[in-house]
Amino acid sequence: MGEERFGEFVLVRRHGDGGHVAELVLDRPKAMNAVSTEMARSIAAACAALGEDREVRAVVVTSTHERAFCVGADLKERNSFSDAELVRQRPLARGAYTGVLELPAPTIAAVHGFALGGGFELALACDVIVADRTAVVGLPEVSVGVIPGGGGTQLLPRRVGAARAAELIFTARRVEAAEARELGLVDVLAEEGRDREEALAMAARIAGNSPVGLRAAKRALRLGQGLDLRAGLEVEDAAWRSVAFSGDRAEGVAAFNEKRKPQWPGE
Repeated sequence: MGEERFGEFVLVRRHGDGGHVAELVLDRPKAMNAVSTEMARSIAAACAALGEDREVRAVVVTSTHERAFCVGADLKERNSFSDAELVRQRPLARGAYTGVLELPAPTIAAVHGFALGGGFELALACDVIVADRTAVVGLPEVSVGVIPGGGGTQLLPRRVGAARAAELIFTARRVEAAEARELGLVDVLAEEGRDREEALAMAARIAGNSPVGLRAAKRALRLGQGLDLRAGLEVEDAAWRSVAFSGDRAEGVAAFNEKRKPQWPGE
């Protein structure tokens, strides 16, 4: 298992044979992973590296803090900013959230404790959210005079519908794990302390599949959101055509017929 650090606060670990599962670790425990300018820059850099690595088949976003996934933006740092500094920081902050959102491989968030504001937005940027029973999620930005600015106003309604998202964003309320699972704010509810373990196990299962197929399926899922059915099916057809004549497709069919485990060429 290899490790690579991006700045002071972000670590990437590789798991399994071939390192096909990457773990993006939020590692600023003294601030409960509050996203400072430096940390945002590091998240974006780690995501850029992972996005370019064709060996990566699944990514899991985790936290080193025992009681928090991420508590959102670093408001202590923000409080010291002039208006001009806040404007300059905005593209760097956006870069962290879009970095996770635009990862081409399937991405899983492993959430325990607090995932609030930008912390919950980092999880929402993932394809699947695994949370343990200590998880508390929410988008409380309007309670401090701003709005969810890391994708929350767009990603949350895509998960739970416009009315439910409006209620959660406008009330700024925190939602505990059981209700979060019931509302669809998280997808898998793990026993306490097992969110990372279950997310990594899911990622390992995903990583056994064709990397070409996984990336194309994610692309079709993402690009098809919000389109009418006819347009969505065209997106799907384009994604199918991108894999139909790939080495992975040939190997997958051959392995199935020969009753053996596929050895994906990844192209």
